Amino acid sequence: MENNYQEEKRYYEAQKKVKEIKSFYVHLTVYLLTNPIVIAVNLITSPEYLWCLWCLLGWAIPIVLHGLIAFDYPPFFNKEWEKRKIKEFIDKEEQSRNNWE
Repeated sequence: MENNYQEEKRYYEAQKKVKEIKSFYVHLTVYLLTNPIVIAVNLITSPEYLWCLWCLLGWAIPIVLHGLIAFDYPPFFNKEWEKRKIKEFIDKEEQSRNNWE
C-alpha cells in the first residue's frame, strides 16, 4: 500500500512538472507570435521611436524567469531546495524545543 502511495505521488509530481513546462512553452509561443504584430504596429504608427523595444524587453524578462523556474535552473526555486529548507526549519524547531525540556 505504501509503495502504491509513493508511486501515485511521483506520478502526480511528474504530471505537475509537465504542466509547468507546457505552460512555459505556451507562454513562449504567445510571445513569439505576438511580437511581430507589436513591431509592425510600432513601425507603422511611429517609426521614429521604437517603443516596441520596451514591450519586447518587458515581456522577455518574465519569459526568461518562467523558463528558469519551469526547468528548475535556479537552485533556490526547485523542490529539493524547498524540502531541504523545510527539514532544516523542522530540525531547528525540534532542537530548540529539546533545549527547553
